[in-house]
Amino acid sequence: MYHYLEEELEQLKTKIIKMGSLVEEQIELAVRSLFEGNLDLAKTVISRDDEVDKYDIKIDKHCQRIFALTQPVAFDLRLIMSALMINSDLERMGDIAVNISERAEPLLGYSDLLKKVKVDEMSDKVRKIVKMGIDCFVNSDAELAKKIILMDEEVDHLDKLIFDLITQEMKENSEMIVPCSHILTLIRNIERLSDHATNIAEDVIFLIDAKIIKHSKDPENLKQKE
Repeated sequence: MYHYLEEELEQLKTKIIKMGSLVEEQIELAVRSLFEGNLDLAKTVISRDDEVDKYDIKIDKHCQRIFALTQPVAFDLRLIMSALMINSDLERMGDIAVNISERAEPLLGYSDLLKKVKVDEMSDKVRKIVKMGIDCFVNSDAELAKKIILMDEEVDHLDKLIFDLITQEMKENSEMIVPCSHILTLIRNIERLSDHATNIAEDVIFLIDAKIIKHSKDPENLKQKE
């Protein structure tokens, strides 16, 4: 029975990794569609969202099957619980990639404005965090997960800075009110990507250390052992 469970858990982990890879690529294409003004890329992201949703359903069903046919405990149980939570975050990240790509058309021709208000800096940082989030699960790396949680604060600070820059731009140039409004929606979505990557990092720490650290960004607390 345990050999069967091992095989099932390995298959589950493989599905999560494949879904993570797909979502990471969706985010990459969505951001490129913005800065390159490439509407075809944006359409690609939107059309491939069904593929992300299919993985979401497959992983949920896989977890249900393992629960129904085995009695997982300790690390194995935590892996299934973490897989369910990570799956949910990845699915939401896929949806956010679609939301970002939908801003490509209304922001067509405003790549200079995006860079002026530092959206490129924010998107680069968040894409790095997303990659780290997927990597920390793939490599069962709790230390990398802790770095992600601390980096999320940097994104929050950048989010506030960009908000101030956008509002200032709107005050100084009324012609920029409409594109700036779209940018406000855009940065909210980009910031949420970081939040979901942080959730994944917290799930990895729960998986590896059996430690719940949600809502904690205190570096000292993250270093503590049980």
